[in-house]
Amino acid sequence: QVQLVESGGGLVQPGGSLRLSCVFSGSIFRVYNMGWYRQHPGKQRELVAGITIGGTTNYVDSVKGRFTISRDNAKNTVYLQMNNLELDDTAVYYCNAKHVLAAVNEYWGQGTQVTVSS
Repeated sequence: QVQLVESGGGLVQPGGSLRLSCVFSGSIFRVYNMGWYRQHPGKQRELVAGITIGGTTNYVDSVKGRFTISRDNAKNTVYLQMNNLELDDTAVYYCNAKHVLAAVNEYWGQGTQVTVSS
């Protein structure tokens, strides 16, 4: 059974940085496309950034140039480096894994809170 454990959330001032980590276990990490989603209170969960098994990345427009997603297959970990954080980045961030051949095999982490506040 795949498990995803996020860490790295917290409280930061506008303009600050955080790095989220998500450790994957229970299957073969390198055959999963990975993503970070976030959910603002009262809103639907949205994709923030994704990275394929080949390393191709994509980002929602609002974070382009500020956030960077990366993966370390040796450590079974995906990261989200968040720079120049803005108030609207405040949300619960979730790690997501989708099997490259069977997207129905999809897993979520428990979420980590990111709060940007002065």
